[in-house]
Amino acid sequence: MFSWGIWALIIAIIAGILGFTGIAGTAAFFAQIVFGIGLVLFIVSLFVGRKVLK
Repeated sequence: MFSWGIWALIIAIIAGILGFTGIAGTAAFFAQIVFGIGLVLFIVSLFVGRKVLK
């Protein structure tokens, strides 16, 4: 899931350099959403994994 966010960030940077501001903004927003979801799932899996191991 983090790789999706990284690819969207790369697309946003390239689009921003080339002047496609609408595409860059959309890709950056998508990257933020995917990164946030991945981070929440990672934190949840840390707590759930600790409970299962005990």
